Amino acid sequence: MGLNAVEIEKKIHFERFFFCMVGGVIYAVGVNMFIVPFNLYSGGIVGIAQLIRTLLADYIHLDFGSKDVAGIIFYAINVPILLYAFPRLEKLFFLKTIVAVTSLTLAMSFIPTTMVVNDCLASTIVGAFISGAGIGLVLRNSGSTGGMDVIGMLISKAHGNISVGRVNLTVNLVLYAICLFLFDVQIVVYSVIFAVVHAFAIDRFHSQNINVEAKIITKVDPSLIENVVFTEMGRGVTELQSVGAYTQESEHILYILISKYEVHQLRNIVRKYDKNAFIVFNEGVWVEGNYLKKF
Repeated sequence: MGLNAVEIEKKIHFERFFFCMVGGVIYAVGVNMFIVPFNLYSGGIVGIAQLIRTLLADYIHLDFGSKDVAGIIFYAINVPILLYAFPRLEKLFFLKTIVAVTSLTLAMSFIPTTMVVNDCLASTIVGAFISGAGIGLVLRNSGSTGGMDVIGMLISKAHGNISVGRVNLTVNLVLYAICLFLFDVQIVVYSVIFAVVHAFAIDRFHSQNINVEAKIITKVDPSLIENVVFTEMGRGVTELQSVGAYTQESEHILYILISKYEVHQLRNIVRKYDKNAFIVFNEGVWVEGNYLKKF
């Protein structure tokens, strides 16, 4: 016996919470094992936390022992940001963010800062891809790792032409400009390389910011598909009447705008009611007007 709609929804939410946790751990692996060993700065709120840790250790001479407290500082900085963003975020998104931030903090605190690659440039690029993939995985599962991810998604939601990765890159460049006055130029140069590759990796893995145009041609009662799209996806549908040029049979065209991560969900809905439906997806379309960007 197959799962009912409620069980399927619970399974989807469980998987997304799980991958948000995994994404936080992946990010920590990229930072602790590829960036920290070369005393580089990962940027964003984590980079700010690393900077504060360095200032406390080197300039105020606080002894933290063998523990890297950047993760704990990162968590402390996130508290006011999340409190500010809470009224503006969906509850599930907020909970997934808490899960990701917590897993990232714990992972950064316990994953050893062991050098894996001896070459600084190679380690920077690999670490940027791994950490960017971690954040992208979290974002793709409707969560975030807090900090600049939350701020970036709020800005992206308000301004559709600004991506999360671009927001992260802008903040990182400002952060590294400050680091230029405090540290060696080589550290800043490699950190900037990290920021660029990191932003690229985030946008490649983060599909929520990619608009997709869906055209569905079906002969079944369109209200069956429309009602599920309304209730489960929260998307509007434009219905058009058409006639097949060859068969001269009446058909229905459903026009829907969704984000890339909703494509699989829409396809499953359509196939449930019409296995023979003709579906066309056009990725990366420009959208203006009353279109809801979902996070």
